[in-house]
Amino acid sequence: MAIQRIVKMTFQLDKCDDFQNFFTEIKDQIQNQPGCHEVRLLKDKAASGVFFTYSVWDDQKSLDAYRHTDLFAKVWPTVKEWFAAKPEAWSTELISKA
Repeated sequence: MAIQRIVKMTFQLDKCDDFQNFFTEIKDQIQNQPGCHEVRLLKDKAASGVFFTYSVWDDQKSLDAYRHTDLFAKVWPTVKEWFAAKPEAWSTELISKA
């Protein structure tokens, strides 16, 4: 069963543009990972510096495989330096669709 992964990241305000530019560079590489169907970047309208990634994966195994790739080893250390708070993440399953 597919999972939806939501990651909340709060960035230092002076790093938000860096993050958005970096995400633009790497999003297609992430979406082209085996088992990944979609990657989106969302920004909180009320809280400056708060972003969410939303991705859809075949299953937890596919997500875990991505987290052990050279790409992830490049992405995570880069964005981690820009955080203003500890990130939060949820793996969810679709229960109902309108």
